[in-house]
Amino acid sequence: MRKADLINQISEKTGISKVDVLVTLETMFKEVKETLSQGENIYIRGFGSFITKKRAAKIGRNIKRNVAVNIPEHFIPAFKPAKEFVHEVKKLKTVKEEQLNPDEEM
Repeated sequence: MRKADLINQISEKTGISKVDVLVTLETMFKEVKETLSQGENIYIRGFGSFITKKRAAKIGRNIKRNVAVNIPEHFIPAFKPAKEFVHEVKKLKTVKEEQLNPDEEM
């Protein structure tokens, strides 16, 4: 499912115009990004948490030049699903064929 498909489904189920749904979704995405960039986590009961994870400093390698590179500690965004959400996904009996190979064309 793509963002456009999500917007269409929300619009059909709620009766809200597609433009309003698009603006709402874009605003939500923007707020999630801004909140995480400020170091704050977002908790949505029954859905999950948008959190920041700390990655420790380490030494990487530039393969082309065969040189060691220092990678400083940094934070990355992550999503941790709620137990209810995980339980719903685990109840799936089959996985759609298009989800198995999204890069292959039929």
